Amino acid sequence: MKSAKNALPALVLAPLAAGVPRLDPARLGEMAQAAEAALLRQGESENTLRSYRSALRYWAAWFALRYGQPIALPVPETVVIQFIVDHAQRLNADGRPVNELPAAVDQALVAEGFKGKPGSPALSTVVHRIAVLSKVHQLEEVANPCEQPRVRELLSKTRRGYAKRGALPRKKPALTREPLEALLATCDDSLTGLRDRAILLFAFSSGGRRRSEVAAASMENTRREGDDFVFTLQHSKTNQTGTEQGDNDKPIAGRAARALQAWLSAAKITAGPLFRRVRRGNVVAEPLSAAAVRDIVKKRCQLAGVEASFSAHSLRSGFVTEAGRSGVPLGETMAMTGHRSTASVTGYFRHDQAAARAARLLDQ
Repeated sequence: MKSAKNALPALVLAPLAAGVPRLDPARLGEMAQAAEAALLRQGESENTLRSYRSALRYWAAWFALRYGQPIALPVPETVVIQFIVDHAQRLNADGRPVNELPAAVDQALVAEGFKGKPGSPALSTVVHRIAVLSKVHQLEEVANPCEQPRVRELLSKTRRGYAKRGALPRKKPALTREPLEALLATCDDSLTGLRDRAILLFAFSSGGRRRSEVAAASMENTRREGDDFVFTLQHSKTNQTGTEQGDNDKPIAGRAARALQAWLSAAKITAGPLFRRVRRGNVVAEPLSAAAVRDIVKKRCQLAGVEASFSAHSLRSGFVTEAGRSGVPLGETMAMTGHRSTASVTGYFRHDQAAARAARLLDQ
């Protein structure tokens, strides 16, 4: 039998080329570390990176105010527990919600811009910040306090406590057909009006697209098919690796197709991003950001005088709710939204805004 050394390809045993440094297999070099960090960073969405940075800034500020020293890894388990009891609410003997964050620390965090307002944040915010800290420990390959049984048990029981007293997260209302028509009625035939009408109908009719997906739509990933368009969604929150899937193509049909064509023709867009900023003098300028798509929805809500606190994501829940109202099969709805589980897609359905057929069986 040949030895393991002799079994290796000759290329492996050949001497290194001149000028190529020999690597230590037990240690990652500095350039490789930087490349690894870049790959991790570029693989995350901008929204995710922004939320990570915000969470880590908050951890650093809270730790400095609470302990009088800079934060360092690994963070002790007791610090994570203190973070939870400082921010999560519990009921005192009088039945009032309280936490352990000193008022002076709370005020300092608000004054320095690390918090928007005094008081306890939403439980989802607390959980997210702990998840971010856990991720940092994993990447740095140090002991992770967030995975300790005591911390996990405290978080689990805290969630249960919130649920028992009905402190559930409030979801944004669904932008269903009626309010959407009100927003569309504010869009005139100006260049800005044509663009905003196209954005609203594109986002809703293609399955409730996220604002980042609307901003990423381009002439290169949108093709004409007869009177309609087909938008190929290669990368999304539910398909972050860009895998070729049968439901990547999203039809843009009917009113949405006509509105998109009207905007493209008026703006003379033949290549690049579909949706652009319109500057003074009707100058079609740079591509819209995801934040700009959000602002357009808010602006049209104000112009329409709708009272509900709609957001750009309301178009997604609006599509799911409207599809449920109209009796569209769940499989067809999921093919449009891109959801992979029924639990996820039904989470976007707003029962209080839809006449659920299942609740009216005796009326039929």
